[in-house]
Amino acid sequence: MAKWARPLLLGSAALLAAPCGAAPTPPAFVATRHRIDMDGYSFKLDGKRVYIWSGEFHPYRLPSPDLWRDILQKMKAAGFNATSIYFSWGYHSPAQGVYDFTGVRDMDRLLDIAAEEGVYVIARPGPYINAEVDSGGFPLWLTRHAVRNRSDDPAYLTLADEWMAKIDAIIARHQYSDGRGSVIAYQVENEYYRGDQPSARAYMEHLKAQATAHGITVPFIGNHDANFVSGTGALKVDGWDYYPQGFDCSHPDVWKPVPDMAIKRVPDQPLITPEFQGGAFDPWGGPGYPKCATLINDRFASVFYKQNIAAGATLQNFYMVYGGTSWGWQAIPQNYTSYDYGAAITEGRQFDAKYAEDKRIGYFTQAVAPLTMTVGARSARLDNKAVVDIARRNPETDTQFHYLRHADSTTNAVDNVHLDLSIAGRRYKRVPQAPDTAITLNGRQGKILLAGYALGPTTLVYSTSELMTHASIAGREVALVYGDAGQPGETVLRAATRPTVEVLDGTVAQDWSDGDLRLNYTHGGIARVRVSGAGFTRPLLLLIADKDAAATFWRRDTAAGAVLVRGTHLLRGAVLAGGTLDLSGDTGSDGSFEVFADAGTIRWNGVAIHGRTTPSGSIAATLPIAQPVRLPALAWQMHEEAPEIEFGFDDSGWTRADRTVTASITKPEALPVLFADDYGFHTGNIWYRGHFQANGATGITLKAISGGKAGAVSAWLNGQFLGSIKGETLEKTFAFPAGAVKAGGDNVLSVLTVNMGHEEDYDDGSENRTARGLTFATLSGGTGPIMWRLQGVRGGEALVDTVRGPMNNGGLFGERSGWSLPGFPDRGWQPVSLPASATKPGVTWYRSTARLALPKGQDSSIALDITDDAARPYRATLFVNGWQMGNYVSQLGPQHRFPIPTGILNSNGANTIAIAVWNTEAGGGLGRVSLVDLGSYRSSLRVAMVPSPGYKAGR
Repeated sequence: MAKWARPLLLGSAALLAAPCGAAPTPPAFVATRHRIDMDGYSFKLDGKRVYIWSGEFHPYRLPSPDLWRDILQKMKAAGFNATSIYFSWGYHSPAQGVYDFTGVRDMDRLLDIAAEEGVYVIARPGPYINAEVDSGGFPLWLTRHAVRNRSDDPAYLTLADEWMAKIDAIIARHQYSDGRGSVIAYQVENEYYRGDQPSARAYMEHLKAQATAHGITVPFIGNHDANFVSGTGALKVDGWDYYPQGFDCSHPDVWKPVPDMAIKRVPDQPLITPEFQGGAFDPWGGPGYPKCATLINDRFASVFYKQNIAAGATLQNFYMVYGGTSWGWQAIPQNYTSYDYGAAITEGRQFDAKYAEDKRIGYFTQAVAPLTMTVGARSARLDNKAVVDIARRNPETDTQFHYLRHADSTTNAVDNVHLDLSIAGRRYKRVPQAPDTAITLNGRQGKILLAGYALGPTTLVYSTSELMTHASIAGREVALVYGDAGQPGETVLRAATRPTVEVLDGTVAQDWSDGDLRLNYTHGGIARVRVSGAGFTRPLLLLIADKDAAATFWRRDTAAGAVLVRGTHLLRGAVLAGGTLDLSGDTGSDGSFEVFADAGTIRWNGVAIHGRTTPSGSIAATLPIAQPVRLPALAWQMHEEAPEIEFGFDDSGWTRADRTVTASITKPEALPVLFADDYGFHTGNIWYRGHFQANGATGITLKAISGGKAGAVSAWLNGQFLGSIKGETLEKTFAFPAGAVKAGGDNVLSVLTVNMGHEEDYDDGSENRTARGLTFATLSGGTGPIMWRLQGVRGGEALVDTVRGPMNNGGLFGERSGWSLPGFPDRGWQPVSLPASATKPGVTWYRSTARLALPKGQDSSIALDITDDAARPYRATLFVNGWQMGNYVSQLGPQHRFPIPTGILNSNGANTIAIAVWNTEAGGGLGRVSLVDLGSYRSSLRVAMVPSPGYKAGR
């Protein structure tokens, strides 16, 4: 075990006892092996069927380990019992044979946190992960190896095996099957659709054998669209990777039809979607992530995720539930820094509207056990052809599930419908039965209605409200159903004799007939009904909510029973023991709070709560709320940079471009090879200086590859600006200004380039080895050679900053000299007010110290915001306490706001903000930069500062 060994008791008090966000004290370790099985219905853990409701989360996009707990707690609070995690080879390996699993790369710590929070893990170690991350997760040093990626090429396998041995050893220490962690499945490769190729099957078989040799015992799964369900390379289950709306967020109101995943079922395997759309990525110059959140919104979840349930899927993983930040130079060329993805949890760790819908569905999947074993069933007869019913049935319990949606799933029409249902030998010709009522479907809405379901002491004959959750609490059954505000609902319960019905809150009509208790109501707020008496072994408390009110409920399961909480911004954890309930979580501006639990004493974030008992048998109280956040204005200093432009700059210590062969798939047009990767410079800005004798030269033709539409090149001759190229095609002939060439002596070309990331290798064509930096340079009117030297990140693959890792820095002079770091001596810099205007092209740095004193005991998410005119031509690279947290391109956008993770940002102390501005033309500069509060909550979460090494003279 990593750090300490302890048994895994998912959902138990041992794992939830983490008030104030700290890890619990580990109990003594007792190894308990667990069985992980599956059949054609679902996964089974120790023989119990489990519906896996999972969300994708990438730790490499959140460089603050204590916030890993925050995200996993928020996922758990929304009903997610699992998370799917990519492990990025390139994030951990700056050079061949060098691996780092410390600090923000401590994957043992990540998997410990997942187990402590009671979250299962689907491990996805690659070797290739795609993920819109530089090189698709391949290490950047792999660009120097002419191997056939993602294949059975022995040279590639030798390199990949090295990574797999490292990461598999970590995963193996955290397997549920060994009783040491919560990893329940291991994905072999990623999005690999080559099952018709014998070499691909040999590759998959090799990866499986290696994982087994490394101690992996959990089931092998895939997201390869059933390419590997039998034969060589076959997996235990191979599921579907599906993004039905695609990735064009420019038209967020345009939907494509809902797919029927049932047609993709593989016999004797559960239907799983290891990747199903939870948002979309956005490109440079795109519409922005709010549009992606609109495209993949709560209505999308209502229609598409419930459709998957109706298809029989029992593992759904949504990509992404939290996207995060492609900080440093992790983004691919097509995408900017933010990886918000329009996900349920935003980049700034706030809740999108989709979070509430994910929670309503997620709680349902966890509460209703018959959902884990269903077969297709006869649909109900409907009296409206605009609506369809997709029905399923549990063959053991005969529970029915009826998924209602519009026949045209893209429509915004509102339709009413009645069902003709047969349940337990009785026919209900018109559901709902109450006169002048109907089931209403709003545009782009789906509803799953239960029928014939054992609801604690009674049978739920049917309900036109959707069930969110139910549990036995303090000697009674508590059930929560919901519907759209203002719409009627009808719930029918079966009893041997007429029970006692008490309406505790709201307006609910009742009717008793032939063993059926029918309750009718209009959804609005929360109505409460207690049903007890003859035929009920224990009372039933029925909570009838509208959708928004239902979203205010939180459920946690403890070793001593379930707990239901209404109110608060977030419930992070619950421990119930000896009649005392310890709750931890967050509050915003509303402190109202209600608890349903078998507890005599309640503590919230360690403080006893004195509340009142309600007629519903709950405890109601008011919690302390968040305090206002005040952020300081930023004062700035500036200093011009780029001595590399000047003729007399000493570049003798730079790397000489002298290679005559390359591993790149880009063919050099002339020698020597100029490609930056061949010289170990893989990230950010790369400078070139070319020396030549005049020999009649009148100009220079330059070609470069930055990758994507955010590319740029600027060139100078002997200190005189020649011009810039921007965009995807970087090729231009620059005429030398009159008198700029020094006759009979050395002349110096200074060229600034940028690497916007390497291509992913999705089609295994070695696209990651496409060249970056200068690719060709030739003089016009002259015949002499150019002797080139180049400089990128200081140290190249031999990292100088091992804490921040291989993707944090590029090769600007200020980066190489520590200008981005805390403690750099900037007292001599010139004060400046923003917006600033640059009089000449080049590089200028801006630094500010932000001294924060945010309210203690709160979780505040803070961002840097740039306000500017898109017509001002410049690029900015943003550093906070030495961590590169964003790249901004004024003319492209759309990103202007850059969330800074707590832990990188010091909430109570000094913060160094440094911004390197590359003015590609005169008239650039830096716009107004301010701090903004994305959300602040009184919280149990505690976040330690991430080590951020500062400037040291001479290093």
